[in-house]
Order: sequence, then structure tokens, then C-alpha cells
Amino acid sequence: MRVYIPATLRMVSGLTESGTFESIGGTAFALTPALRESYTSGDDEELAEAAMREAARASLRLLSAEGESTPDDPDATPLPPRRVVVAADVEPVTLRPDLDAAVVKIPPSVPLTAIASVHVDVSEAEAAVVAAMSAVDAADLGDEDAELTIGDVDDHDLAWYATQELPFLLELL
Repeated sequence: MRVYIPATLRMVSGLTESGTFESIGGTAFALTPALRESYTSGDDEELAEAAMREAARASLRLLSAEGESTPDDPDATPLPPRRVVVAADVEPVTLRPDLDAAVVKIPPSVPLTAIASVHVDVSEAEAAVVAAMSAVDAADLGDEDAELTIGDVDDHDLAWYATQELPFLLELL
């Protein structure tokens, strides 16, 4: 099943070093029957895009958590704040409609061979990403102003990268 896994640039850096992507808690998003039922219309491509948007929103939570943690290497160059979504074909997948319509659980380690592409914000989105990182929790709790801030970052499309391009992407940041 094609899944969309929330990530950060730091996590992608780990993928390029080890050849394995380590998801947080095995949580991903996908075009599930529950997601299909929650929309009144839309083809598979549009609904998969909705699952990817959910993963991008979860990436904001990961970025926020990373911003609060201390880097392992204090001399490391900080990575820019950008949402990242890893698209992969993974089995087995466990549907979790109790968590949300698009949520699935996957094995926590995903081999590079299962990854179809990686989607990353472009530099123009960074200011909106920073604002959304601090607003995502409030938006989840129903704050309308925070939801508008999240909408601002959703206006930015994620750029598509093949796995072979990831070392170059990270080098150019």
C-alpha cells in the first residue's frame, strides 16, 4: 500500500546514511476506506493528496519537537525548517480509523527500496512553516486563527525528489 510518512530533513539525512528510514512510532497516512468515506467526492489521486496533506501536517509536529530538542552534534549545521513527507510502498499496513480516517500503522523501519519519493518544502515556504510549527497544536484544538496559519503553509506545494536526489538535496540546503 502507498503510505505517506511524516518526516524531517534530519530524518531524511539518517535515511541517506543508513539506507533505512526510521518512522516515528510507525505512524503513516494513506488512502484508506475511512478516508474515502469521509469525502463526498474525489478520485484516488485527490484523496491520496489529502492523505499526504495530513502527513505534512504531522511533519510540522515533528519539526516542532526537533526544535525543542538538543542536537546530537552541537557543531552540526542546522537544517532549515521544511515539512517532509516520505512516500513508500509498505506492507503490512494496519488501518487505524480510531485515530483518524487516514492513519495507518506500518513497520517502523522502511528500507530505501520501498521508498517511491520524498516530498520537501521549498525555501519560500520556510516562514510559513515556522509560523505553522507554533500553531499546529492550537489548530488541532480548534483555534480558528491557528487553523488559518496552517492554511498558509498548506498553500505551499511540496517539491518531489527521487531517492537518488536526496544526497544532493541535503548538500544544497
